[in-house]
Amino acid sequence: MYTVIFEADTRAGRAFDFVLIGAILLSVTAVVLDSIESVSMRYHRLLYAFEWFFTLLFTVEYLARLSCVKRPARYAKSFFGVIDLLSILPTYLAFLVPGAHVLLDVRILRLLRMFRLLKLASYVEEYGMLGRALSASRRKILIFLSVVMIVVFLNGTLMYVVEGPENGFTSIPTAVYWAITAVTTVGFGDIVPKTDFGRTIASFMMLLGWGILAVPTGIISSEMTAQRIIPKPTTRTCRECLTEGHEPGAKFCKNCGASLPPYAHD
Repeated sequence: MYTVIFEADTRAGRAFDFVLIGAILLSVTAVVLDSIESVSMRYHRLLYAFEWFFTLLFTVEYLARLSCVKRPARYAKSFFGVIDLLSILPTYLAFLVPGAHVLLDVRILRLLRMFRLLKLASYVEEYGMLGRALSASRRKILIFLSVVMIVVFLNGTLMYVVEGPENGFTSIPTAVYWAITAVTTVGFGDIVPKTDFGRTIASFMMLLGWGILAVPTGIISSEMTAQRIIPKPTTRTCRECLTEGHEPGAKFCKNCGASLPPYAHD
C-alpha cells in the first residue's frame, strides 16, 4: 500500500495517481457548478451527493497515507498532509458544527475545498519540477522584486510631488499604487497624470514594465532548463522523513539516513 500511494514508478502507483487526479478535478468541478445559482437549484441533491462521495474518498486516502508511514504525525504536519486535511475538513465542519450553514452562505467552506487543487502537485511530476525551479531561484527573484519595489516607490513619490493632490495623487501610498499599476502595464485609469512631466514619467514606467515582466520568466526558465540536464529522479519516498527523489540503487535516505524499501518499478 505504501508503494502504491507514495511511489508512481509502478503500474499500480500510476493508476492510483490518475484516479486521484480525476477525483480532484471532478470534485472541484462540482463545487464550481454548485456556485452557479441556476445549476445549484436544479441539481443541488446530485452535487451534494458528489461532494460527500469525494469527501469520503479523500478521507480514505488521507487515513491510508497516515497508516502506511512510520511517523503519521510528521506527514500530518507536512505541506501535503495539511492540504489533504483541508480538502476534507470543510464538508465535515458544515455537517458537525452547529451554525456552519452561515459560513456556507458566504462560501468560506466551499472556498477551502479549492485547496484540493493543490493536491495535484503530489501526483504530477512537473509540479515538483516547477516548485524546485522556484525554490532554486528564490534569492534572485527576491532581489529582483526588491529592486522593482525601490523603483516603484521612488517613482510614486516623484509623481506625488509632480502631480499633487489636485490631480488625484492625494498621498504617497496612492502614488505608489499608481506606479505599481503603471509598471505592471495594468493601467486601471482611476488615477492618471495630468501634467506633461507626469505623463513623461508615466511613459517611462510603462516602458520599464515591459522589461521588468520578462526578468522573472528568464530566471525561472534558466533553472528549469538546468533541471532537465540533471538525471530524472524516481518517486521513491522515505517512510521516515517523506523525502522524495532517491536514486534507484539507493539503500538509505539521502536526508535522514533511514533504510529505504526495495525499489519497485515497471
